[in-house]
Amino acid sequence: MSDLAALAGNLSQFSDARVLCVGDLMLDRFLYGPVGRISPEAPIPVLRVDREATMLGGAGNVVRNLVSLGAGVVFVSVVGDDAEGRDLVGMIAAESGVEPYLLSESGRKSTIKSRFIAAGQQLLRADHEADTALSDSIAGDVARTAADAVESCDLVVLSDYGKGVLCAPVLDAVMSKAKALGRPVIVDPKGADFSVYRGAAVITPNRHELAAATRMPTQSESDAVAAAETVRGSCGIDAVLVTRGQDGMVLVDADGYDEMAARAQEVFDVSGAGDTVVAAFAAAWAGGFAKADAARLANAAAGIVVGKVGTATVHRADLAQALRRGTVLDHDNKVLAGDRALERVDRWRHQGARIGFTNGCFDLLHPGHLSLLRQARAACDRLVVGLNSDASVTRLKGADRPVQLEAARAMVLASVEFVDLVVVFSEDTPLRLIERLRPDVLVKGADYALSEVVGGDLVTGYGGRVLLADLEPGHSTSETIARIGR
Repeated sequence: MSDLAALAGNLSQFSDARVLCVGDLMLDRFLYGPVGRISPEAPIPVLRVDREATMLGGAGNVVRNLVSLGAGVVFVSVVGDDAEGRDLVGMIAAESGVEPYLLSESGRKSTIKSRFIAAGQQLLRADHEADTALSDSIAGDVARTAADAVESCDLVVLSDYGKGVLCAPVLDAVMSKAKALGRPVIVDPKGADFSVYRGAAVITPNRHELAAATRMPTQSESDAVAAAETVRGSCGIDAVLVTRGQDGMVLVDADGYDEMAARAQEVFDVSGAGDTVVAAFAAAWAGGFAKADAARLANAAAGIVVGKVGTATVHRADLAQALRRGTVLDHDNKVLAGDRALERVDRWRHQGARIGFTNGCFDLLHPGHLSLLRQARAACDRLVVGLNSDASVTRLKGADRPVQLEAARAMVLASVEFVDLVVVFSEDTPLRLIERLRPDVLVKGADYALSEVVGGDLVTGYGGRVLLADLEPGHSTSETIARIGR
């Protein structure tokens, strides 16, 4: 059994993995807003939607997680011949490192799952879906395409959501080809008959799915192990990785069983956690990790993703950091970029926090800066600071600036108690960052007029506000640099 910190040093092996993923693709929609009243039409809450997010779901979320961990992916699935199907094709195409084979079936509805959320609580999920069997023609095309792809991959993942893609012809073709070439198959199963996955190397049911398939209790560790052994014996499956929620996981194979305690410290959303488990396990095993170590890495990845909002992904850097620190959540890490910053903000917003934003070069931090940050933080629950990159500062301030490089400026800002998150941006203005973060409060110094605040119209347009903070007289970075040069 390997030490988790030691495993963290070898996560670059994920980049050696090439995984074939076959399964049901769907669109996940999240609609957020406040509930301020009860409908006069029925005793139900009225959600005033002020933000929407759309992302890949189902097997698409497995693909997203594989990519974020650094693995190469070949993806085979079916979409409907509709607007949502075209959206799904475009979203998969935008994922770097994916070789997609998405077949469109005329008359088929693309699956959409819409979740309505207020104050961090899911109020309702509405599903638009078709779980009908594929036509014989499309099933044959999928089977041939998937079987042909097995040879170029190290491992196969079957992500079954019961929407028809993993029908008998597809399962038979993929399983047969994988067996002939010696490629292991990992299945995230659906339904009560696990015998349809006969020949799989590993299946990853949660304990409820395992209970339904075996008609055995699965609440305790010993019960889960016994049920998993029943599946191994009756269904011809080499190993069972049972996900047990707050009780962690247990891997059962020919060598016995290996129990792993849950590693999440805070749980915000379990949507798609099973996708993360199968993706992390597959990336690790295909990348050369032992099966037991792959399970430990999958367990750690699951602990991270349930601390995020929506069908989220785990980045390799997040996983390495969690393993090295021995904890899943890292509250001290305040400097983030891109999607990782957005995930942090989404998690705060999911808790009901008001998000504030301010920005600047912050070259040689002085009391005037601290006063601005203090006032900004007092106006919100969480303060995000947009920091101009070195190139951006040079364009704005001249060739002799910045005095401190962006890494140093970010580190100093992150040490300030009023600052919750620092995000470096490379443009001359933070407008694009503001558009992505959608803060509730936008803060600038009182030397600006309201009409001059970049992003002010955007923020007030969706119901936020702009705050002009009082200035601390006698403090200026330019004046400080001039005095140093005397």
